[in-house]
Amino acid sequence: MTEPRDLLTRMFQAAVRAAQPEHCIPAFLPTPPKGRTIVIGAGKASAAMAQAFEKHWPGPLEGVIVTRYGYAVPCERLEILEAAHPVPDEAGEHAAQRLFDQVRDLTADDLVICLISGGGSSLLPVPGAGVTLADKQAINRALLKSGATIAEMNCVRRHLSGIKGGRLAAACAPARVINLLISDVPGDQPNDIASGPTVADPSTCADALDIVRRYGIALPAGARALLESGRGETLKPGDPLLARVETHLIATPQMALEAAADVARAAGITPVLLGDRIEGEARDVGKVLAGIALQVHAHGQPVPAPCVLLSGGETTVTVRGQGRGGRNVECLLSTAIALDGASNIYALAGDTDGVDGQEEIAGALITPDTLARAWMAGMPPRAHLDDNDGHGFFERLGDSLITGPTLTNVNDFRAILIL
Repeated sequence: MTEPRDLLTRMFQAAVRAAQPEHCIPAFLPTPPKGRTIVIGAGKASAAMAQAFEKHWPGPLEGVIVTRYGYAVPCERLEILEAAHPVPDEAGEHAAQRLFDQVRDLTADDLVICLISGGGSSLLPVPGAGVTLADKQAINRALLKSGATIAEMNCVRRHLSGIKGGRLAAACAPARVINLLISDVPGDQPNDIASGPTVADPSTCADALDIVRRYGIALPAGARALLESGRGETLKPGDPLLARVETHLIATPQMALEAAADVARAAGITPVLLGDRIEGEARDVGKVLAGIALQVHAHGQPVPAPCVLLSGGETTVTVRGQGRGGRNVECLLSTAIALDGASNIYALAGDTDGVDGQEEIAGALITPDTLARAWMAGMPPRAHLDDNDGHGFFERLGDSLITGPTLTNVNDFRAILIL
């Protein structure tokens, strides 16, 4: 049989490969318009999406794309800009303005292709009225540490923005707008992918204020005034400015899980897909996943071994320690502690964009002897978990999963292999 770590790694690679723009873009090419074709976009996968679109597009095109530092790929006719993620910077603010400039004065004969993927929220930091870039940076940092879900964070971001929540699509009117989205959010709601710059948003300023109160986020005066006055309201479903907008999901977490399941079956392992939208505190999710694995191990339920438990979604970490994060390694360390060295159970958790938290590390792997090796190295596992230091823990053990930029992003991937 294939070595367990190798099998887990191949499943992760298959999940990432299934979401590569080169495989996804061609099926969604529209008919060329009478007028101009403008390509705009933002996200960790947007440059690779632009390259794939440019390669397969039969006619002239122009446009501007913004992606994360280190995620640019060469394009011949499209300009690729880079900016910061997960905390925005001035380069992102400048790039967002370039996108607005690109869609100015369009006609009904023109076509705008919007290539949007996860990470676009921080790559398009246009502050709303009365809000500064420094305000947005501080709010973003606070949200990232708060334990808020991605949907909650993006609701706040949309209502403090001058570009999200459909505002970029409105600037394209009366041109036809086609959104090609790679989803990195549980539930695949378009308004949550990069905070929905080119789609309608049913949430409200009041919703954003409720989230801020719930998590104790300190708002600068200008940001609070924007929400309390309602001036930060987004474009709603049915808005005439969005009448010519159509949206397609070209890659999703579910597609990635199914690709990993195919690898498992080919190896004679039964895949069990637990869900593509699992959320909650990373350490709590880790405990639950370990509990399911132990049930398989002890009782052959819900399926007998050999099997692999596959799941996706986006967990959260409420930061209380001084460690390096991130959510996938926190979840995995919690799983390891709950498994307590159970035999024949191996696991991998990683972010499909190659970056877990703020580290250039996708995630990590665990084996039945992970805890024993940690104790021998003088590394109390629970102390590392309490310090939110999953990356430090797995790096010292040599069990980090490092991929480099994957140029796509369909959120977290978790696989627990029971033999």
